[in-house]
Amino acid sequence: MKLLAVLLLAAAALLLTGCGEESKSDKSEISASPIPTNEVTKLGEIPSFIGEGLTNEEKAELKEQILPAGVGDVKTAEEKFKALMEDAKAGNPAAQNGLGVMYYTGEAVSKSPSGQLLDNDPEVAAGWFFRAAEQGYADAQFNLGLMYANGEGISQDMLQAAELFKKAAEQGHVDAQNNLGAMYYTGEGVERDEKKAVEWFEKAAAQGNEDARANLEAIKASGK
Repeated sequence: MKLLAVLLLAAAALLLTGCGEESKSDKSEISASPIPTNEVTKLGEIPSFIGEGLTNEEKAELKEQILPAGVGDVKTAEEKFKALMEDAKAGNPAAQNGLGVMYYTGEAVSKSPSGQLLDNDPEVAAGWFFRAAEQGYADAQFNLGLMYANGEGISQDMLQAAELFKKAAEQGHVDAQNNLGAMYYTGEGVERDEKKAVEWFEKAAAQGNEDARANLEAIKASGK
């Protein structure tokens, strides 16, 4: 079955990680580990795994739906960066989270200590997510949880990932609810508890999350 924790970098309007595959004949487990791909969605693009099998017309329509207006415009990106940096330095958690997104996707230009331009900078991104997460900003808590889960920009730590997903989930963050449910189901980062897994999946499903609904169906199927 497909990996059922679909991971989104909140506020970016860009999908950043793909779905892994599990044996279709094995319905005893649901994998909750985020499986990062080598792809980081670039400015003005949609991820290849989303566009797979679509016609050019369908890709164009999808791009209009998931990419915010102005994406791909360098001048717009520069203006956005300056505005976010000013607000982020002033302590605005939404701006801090947005700045983290820009560094993660490579929309913000970053350099290595030697001066080499970087395609993206997960370390700086994680730092901005951390600042916003400390203020209780749910999107940033979710994003930082992904960074911990994937080991991007910071050392992999599933305990921290689960804790951050929980904080975001308790604020109603639907993707965090689904991911937390998956972690409770497999026991990654938390003590395995199928009852809690179902509870979080149900919360996410109630908000219309299709992956949570699929998780619930998979649990029912595995109990047959």
